[in-house]
Amino acid sequence: MTTALFHPAYFGSIAQYIHMAQSDAMMFEDCDNYQKQTYRNRMYIYGANGKLLLTIPIKHTGTKERQLYKEVRIENEFRWQLLHWRSLETAYRTSPFFEFYEDEFAPLFEKKKDFLIDFNYECMQTVWDCLQLDIPYSKTTRFEKDPTGLKDYRSLINAKKEHISSMPSYIQVFSDKFGFVPNLSILDLLFNEGTNALTYLESQTTL
Repeated sequence: MTTALFHPAYFGSIAQYIHMAQSDAMMFEDCDNYQKQTYRNRMYIYGANGKLLLTIPIKHTGTKERQLYKEVRIENEFRWQLLHWRSLETAYRTSPFFEFYEDEFAPLFEKKKDFLIDFNYECMQTVWDCLQLDIPYSKTTRFEKDPTGLKDYRSLINAKKEHISSMPSYIQVFSDKFGFVPNLSILDLLFNEGTNALTYLESQTTL
């Protein structure tokens, strides 16, 4: 059995969840440096005007030294949680399964969070519960650039380097206006496909 290695993401991309759903065991990178413009603190959803970026603000250290991902704190001076939840409501209120899952996700946006990585684990666990996905996982204890004995999917955290193969389309709320937009946040698939989301993930071809 081979373990797959991932970064914890903010409601990660569908591509990431395809690999998760098809893994026998997982490990998450807990010992890397934080990098900007990644899915660590951002996600893309499908809004009324097309692809919409939601970003969690983070506290800056004021130095040029690199910061460990697990030490990154969320900047709660901004009402980002209210903004993100309202954006999700606006985008997906009319989707088939938003109301079905609403009570699972709303609490995530009601209480202030301190550390980004802890919040991301919480978001991920909520998605897993909705997908009824139960896969054992562990966390790294040191950073390895080229780990052995693992399938390394950490590159899926990079928002600028999309990993889109030939994802089959599914009905999205605004697809009649802008067409199908692939590889958005897992929330897009979940709110639109609901109980069929896991079947979608498990049926995709992976490299």
